[in-house]
Amino acid sequence: MAEEIVETEPKPKKPLVKIIIAAVAVVVLLAITVVGTMFATGFFSKKPAESADEMLDEGAAGGAHGEKKDAGGHGDKKDAGAHGDKKGDAKAGGPPGKLSKKSPELARFEYTYHQMDKDYLVNLVGSKKVMSVQIAIMTHYDERVIENVKKHDFALRSVVMDTMRMTAEADLLKPEFRKELGVKIRDVMNTLLEKYEDFGGIEEVFFTSFIVQ
Repeated sequence: MAEEIVETEPKPKKPLVKIIIAAVAVVVLLAITVVGTMFATGFFSKKPAESADEMLDEGAAGGAHGEKKDAGGHGDKKDAGAHGDKKGDAKAGGPPGKLSKKSPELARFEYTYHQMDKDYLVNLVGSKKVMSVQIAIMTHYDERVIENVKKHDFALRSVVMDTMRMTAEADLLKPEFRKELGVKIRDVMNTLLEKYEDFGGIEEVFFTSFIVQ
């Protein structure tokens, strides 16, 4: 009996190759997309060199910070020296500054007054009468004049009383007696201040009380 040959149809191959090709194509497409995006955004390009103006600006900023640091480090000494010179000038004969009055008109100055604390009581020359006065001073200069007056109060009191003791009873009859006495007191006070502080600064002396009895 002859054998029957049965022909079987070949099994269809799995589409494995197609799947692999499709996957590779997708990966390549993604890679191309990513690389293209990176080129478009300039990822692979070198950073542009800083312009000369920017470098100069940064250098100037650094210099400014350095100067600020120097000013902070050495400025105090300079300022301290300036204050010291100012104080030294006053001791060396430099006058205190005048206090200017704000005015659109001609230059005007502030008046500063100071009332001396105690009365000045002396005997008149060749008389049993006594003279008792209170005085105030006026200056255009700054507070250092008043501070010096307070500082040397005892010495100033002594020279003022010595000047008043030279007054005779007949001098009281002179029309300009009080004015002349005020000028003499001002001059002796300034002379004493110049001796100890190298500057007087008292410009006028006023009598706020004047009694003879």
